[in-house]
Amino acid sequence: MLVDTGACERNVHLCHHGRSEPGCGDCAVRPISVCSVLTLPELDQLEALSQHLTLDKGQTLFGQGEPADFVFNVIEGCLRLTRLLPDGRRQVMGFALPGDFLGLALQERYTVSAEALGHVRTCRFDREDFAAVTEANARLLKSLHDRARFELTLAHDQMLLLGRRTAEEKVAAFLLSLKDRFARIGHNSVTVELPMGRQDMADYLGLTIETVSRMLSRLDRAHSILLVPGGVRLLDQDRLERLAAS
Repeated sequence: MLVDTGACERNVHLCHHGRSEPGCGDCAVRPISVCSVLTLPELDQLEALSQHLTLDKGQTLFGQGEPADFVFNVIEGCLRLTRLLPDGRRQVMGFALPGDFLGLALQERYTVSAEALGHVRTCRFDREDFAAVTEANARLLKSLHDRARFELTLAHDQMLLLGRRTAEEKVAAFLLSLKDRFARIGHNSVTVELPMGRQDMADYLGLTIETVSRMLSRLDRAHSILLVPGGVRLLDQDRLERLAAS
């Protein structure tokens, strides 16, 4: 296994694709990733440029302000995307799930930090190498544009969450949004995994951790959800949707 200098500072594991690793053609997230539009020969070309990067809980994929030298495809796990404000406060900007592509912004430095919330596997590409492949493949370029539109939709949803909704409406909307995102990767269940903690949810929704806990308990008592280890079960999705639409 090869480890580069930057990865070594964070004690993450970096390796080139090998026979023990599934290739791009067998990747579990290929159907929902930007590379889904590529043919097998084109995937082979992309695979030659890629490296697998593995992180444990709490390790950082990249930090805010670091040179944006790489782009990443999330294969497994969940990452918390945060921005440190000038006054030292932390704002959670979002959560990256399998199939998400990170580092596509045009800035020369990452505007957020990406931290693993558990075991995470990503596929890493040198940004310039990936840009060259993209420029030569119109279908991949369109796929990236579609991904950018999806991320813009998530950003708009975040703006609505931080708007004039009540705390209960914010929590309901967050749970439904997370359910929809998990459904995109084939986890279509009434039980929604919560890889993030209550504080992460609070920082994302612009609430306090006490308020988030209180709203989850209120929804649980109202039989709208059932709190279970590691997540929530959506018992009354119609009511949650009414709250989210308020």
